[in-house]
Amino acid sequence: MGFFAFLILGLIAGAIAKAILPGEQGGGCFATLLLGVVGAMLGGMLGSFLFGAPLEEFWSLQTWALAIGGAILVLLIWGLFSGRKKAE
Repeated sequence: MGFFAFLILGLIAGAIAKAILPGEQGGGCFATLLLGVVGAMLGGMLGSFLFGAPLEEFWSLQTWALAIGGAILVLLIWGLFSGRKKAE
């Protein structure tokens, strides 16, 4: 998969992950792209390591599922570390 295809996959996976997770995650389009790309990389690495999943196809359901799952995981971790701190 090429570089731009990977960026598009990460952006879409990050947007889907933000839509799936309830609550307010901060960040705009750039943060979604960054978290989605990191999540796609994490999901791809975990999928390759745990399941031996090949991730060369852009239109593969397996590739998208791992990317979205990784993006959800990254957003959950991001939410734990960047929890809102209110000064009262």
